Amino acid sequence: MKLVRYLYNNEESYGVLTKQTVLCLPLLANLSKINFPQEFSDFIAAADSLNKTGKLLNTAPLSYFKAASIPLGDVSLLAPIRFPPKIIGLGWNYLDHATEVKIKVPKEPVIFIKPRTTIIGPRQKIVKPPFVKELDYEGELAVVIGKTAKNVSVNEAEQYIFGYTILNDVSARDFQFKDGQWTKGKSFDTFAPTGPCIVTHDEIPDVNNIRIRTWVNGELRQNGITKDMVFNVNQIIYHLSRFMTLEPCDIIATGTPSGVGMAMQPQRWLKDGDVVRIEIEGIGVLENTVEGN
Repeated sequence: MKLVRYLYNNEESYGVLTKQTVLCLPLLANLSKINFPQEFSDFIAAADSLNKTGKLLNTAPLSYFKAASIPLGDVSLLAPIRFPPKIIGLGWNYLDHATEVKIKVPKEPVIFIKPRTTIIGPRQKIVKPPFVKELDYEGELAVVIGKTAKNVSVNEAEQYIFGYTILNDVSARDFQFKDGQWTKGKSFDTFAPTGPCIVTHDEIPDVNNIRIRTWVNGELRQNGITKDMVFNVNQIIYHLSRFMTLEPCDIIATGTPSGVGMAMQPQRWLKDGDVVRIEIEGIGVLENTVEGN
């Protein structure tokens, strides 16, 4: 399933995304006299949500589906998770990206944390402060954790994944490398566009072999594949869960392939009015425009 959080008639809800509609799950459940969480984050955290949804979709009468369906053009898609407990990013996790920036391939994941105030949704503005001169994009596959994970083995890791989404790890390079650590350059408000949906893990047969592409103003900049990750999704969860507890709705951004503006010759930074479009096979398209302030 493709699941979205959305705004319709000034009310927020969540549901199943199709090509033409959004099916409001809380309304469909209510019509069927079934109790569903009102918040999407609670839905993700509930152990039986996907099983209950599958049964609901198989048993609800057609009239309920019609009553709970909204034309896609009438809704505004929001960031799937508004307040993730943690946003964990990986650096140098694609072989080609490590090569283009002349970095030795890491032996363990290089990680950083982005605050939840960086989160924005599809078509919302990436705000470029006037003092940021080197603004860059990073198209990334993001993992959404579905249940608490600690000391998880590689073989068990998939059991803790709720699904996948797209994240743009927007970075102010002039601040990222200014003082020897990355937090400052990764943490500006609006620097984590996510969406447009969460695809449940069962919908992607091999997440370690899907295409990820990024365009800026229609120009293809990144064209990578997840099989080139240094640490695959299961290995990432294993490493992270050794030293931190992963919680439902945590977002893990798994790194970016080659083609970032920092590595181009000459370097090409994002500016006011630029449109960044990221497409990941099996998930969809995330598009945001840069706005100077």
